[in-house]
Amino acid sequence: MNISALKSTLILGTLAFFISCDNDDNTNDGAVSKKEVIENYADIAYANYQQAYEDAVKMETAINTFTSAPTAANFTIAKNTWLTARESYGTTETFRFADGPIDDADGPEGFINSWPLDENYIDYVDGNATAGIINDPINYPTISKEVLEGENGKNDNEKYVTVGYHAIEFLLWGQDLTAPSEKIAGQRLYTDYVLINGTALNQTRRATYLKVCADLLTDHLLYVANQWKSGGAYRTTFLNLSEDDAIKNMYRGITTLISAELPVERMEVALGNQDQEDEHSCFSDNTHRDIALNLEGAINVYQGKYANIDGPSLEDLVNQKDVTAYNEAQAQIGVATSAVSAIATPFDYAISGGAASTEGAKVKTAATAIKNLAKNILDGATKIGIFVNS
Repeated sequence: MNISALKSTLILGTLAFFISCDNDDNTNDGAVSKKEVIENYADIAYANYQQAYEDAVKMETAINTFTSAPTAANFTIAKNTWLTARESYGTTETFRFADGPIDDADGPEGFINSWPLDENYIDYVDGNATAGIINDPINYPTISKEVLEGENGKNDNEKYVTVGYHAIEFLLWGQDLTAPSEKIAGQRLYTDYVLINGTALNQTRRATYLKVCADLLTDHLLYVANQWKSGGAYRTTFLNLSEDDAIKNMYRGITTLISAELPVERMEVALGNQDQEDEHSCFSDNTHRDIALNLEGAINVYQGKYANIDGPSLEDLVNQKDVTAYNEAQAQIGVATSAVSAIATPFDYAISGGAASTEGAKVKTAATAIKNLAKNILDGATKIGIFVNS
């Protein structure tokens, strides 16, 4: 090779080296942008609400089947579909408190997941066989969507809950009247929906009430899912916010849930009162899943993951700015999830002895671990220049 050719080869090789290094910097440094994180959040919100809607549709179908053919087998299927529907809805709670479509001024949250409910507004209870809308055909001759929505939260009474998951839960399980130590959920009989000698003693009205509640639930979940879909009204609004405002909303949803709503309102209040009426899913004894799923939903958003979605996240933004804050949150996620897993089931049994009991102490430990995770996540927010409470 002559000198000229050698020089050309060296120059080309040097250029190739620098181009290669430059490409590595652009593609392998792991950097994500706030815009990417915001878009991934919108994808997760839609996917989660869409799954909740689809599971609620399956529940509605099972309820319609049961009320048409009220057998013990169909009753069990209806209850199982309610439990499945709670799995997908439970993780959506992290989208609340974030100025989104679920609980903004026009949001349907009050018709979806309100609790605790005073069950004697709906149906008979222990000691009062004629309680509730179902057993009052004079004042409520028609049971319809309009009537039940109109009664929900009437006179600003937060326990006057007539629709939503927990109204359906009560109509499927009935009151939980056994001692917590027996670890038995409500024992409503499927025969509450069966005509007696061809005569209806409000069984038909009870079936109608149950079907209307299921129909309303799917209506409201579909509304929220459609708000988050591509081109949806709220998704468009959200993506047009300033990046810092959108990120702040994301953080506010997570941290409000896991600093106050979940550990305090949904755990410590029930523990302090030692009262199953204060637990989230008291009729079905499913509260332990509510707690785990609410925490999982918050972690999902922080890590940018849901089902088959795994994208740019708040966690990534923190890691890019402060590895220590990232590591502390990572460690506390493990602590919190382990503490929640250690809570005895059902939850009414775990809280029955109060905070001083062995099982009650586990509930308190889990609540504290969740609140500490909120602190870690808030600390990470400040590292990326987001001040959630300002």
